[in-house]
Amino acid sequence: MKNSNTQPVYIAAVGFKNLQKMKFFIVLLALFAMAAARPQEDKYTTKYDSIDTDEILKSDRLFKNYYNCLLDTGACTPEGNELKRVLPDALENNCSKCSENQKTSSTKIIKFLTENKPEEWVALKAKYDPDNKYVQKYVTDADKDGIKL
Repeated sequence: MKNSNTQPVYIAAVGFKNLQKMKFFIVLLALFAMAAARPQEDKYTTKYDSIDTDEILKSDRLFKNYYNCLLDTGACTPEGNELKRVLPDALENNCSKCSENQKTSSTKIIKFLTENKPEEWVALKAKYDPDNKYVQKYVTDADKDGIKL
């Protein structure tokens, strides 16, 4: 091969092999970077764990916003969308990907709903547990927490 100055350009066999090794190394590094950057699917995000659920439960306006989001009858905040996204999986898998804070908040919210907002509880159950599959699955645990499902 000749360059524009008409001088021959040669690629030594050793240089070519090193180039291949370098390309392989770069691809390998890129794969490791992608794997490290991939979100961990064994746990739900905790970036919304600092939300004050007591404040939401005390405020009819805030409660109604989250409630309508979960029922697809109103706009959702980013945290509402995340809750709506993970709720079916959390119900199916006994909240196995939940943080301790998420489990505590879930118990508090369910207790609040069953004691203070029974109509809303029934509507949420109709959407997320139409066959009472999860109520039956969690009735014993709920009883231990003083929740009557």
